[in-house]
Amino acid sequence: MSCEELRELYELYALSALEPEARQEVDEHMARHCPNCVPGVKQARLWTSTLGYGAATVEPPARLRGRVLAAVGATPEKGIGWNWLSHAWAAMAVGLLLAVIWYGYNTRMLQTRLADLAARNRLLVDALALVSLPESQQLTFGGAAPAPPRGRIWVHPLRGVLLLASRLPQAPAGKTYEMWIVPKSGAPIAAGLFQSNQQGEAMHVWTQTVDVATAGAVAVTLEAEGGAPAPTSTPLIVAAF
Repeated sequence: MSCEELRELYELYALSALEPEARQEVDEHMARHCPNCVPGVKQARLWTSTLGYGAATVEPPARLRGRVLAAVGATPEKGIGWNWLSHAWAAMAVGLLLAVIWYGYNTRMLQTRLADLAARNRLLVDALALVSLPESQQLTFGGAAPAPPRGRIWVHPLRGVLLLASRLPQAPAGKTYEMWIVPKSGAPIAAGLFQSNQQGEAMHVWTQTVDVATAGAVAVTLEAEGGAPAPTSTPLIVAAF
């Protein structure tokens, strides 16, 4: 996670209420003396340490005192102080605050997951359209080659390109796959970045118009993370029109 994403977790970290994965993210930033997270966590610890003293001392009614002591089986003693009850209420306030922070964190996580599901749903809708539309042209690659990768590509002049690949190894750290529309003449056109999963499967949709009449092939190269303006390596996938 970035420092910006971790900023909202400092209070939970200070209260030791983070899930293990999130806590490890903060621990890693703290271990490398992150100039943003270290002071942020320090401030959060200072803030949370004062919560127990935030409640004013209150003298509860005598009847309430008797009921509380009776409930726990205690006998009132003369001269007993009532600051403990104030501290109990402060502790309850801390618990409620922790619950609010935790609820906000989970809500943000849920919103992130819902946004991710919505993005995947749009991707599947676009992919289904590219496969089912009669104007889509289907290309294949890797069928005769003994080594990976292999798969199919659908190209629609208005809806774009869908690539489905198997036996495509995961890109090394700091690398990504980049798809290209290679015209019959001229420079290749960048058509988006993607990754393959642990099983070597990949799906990539590029929702831009394609000039099928001038296109010669669809290709995929391995590039530095963030992509490149032009191919810098030998294509791993080439599917000719």
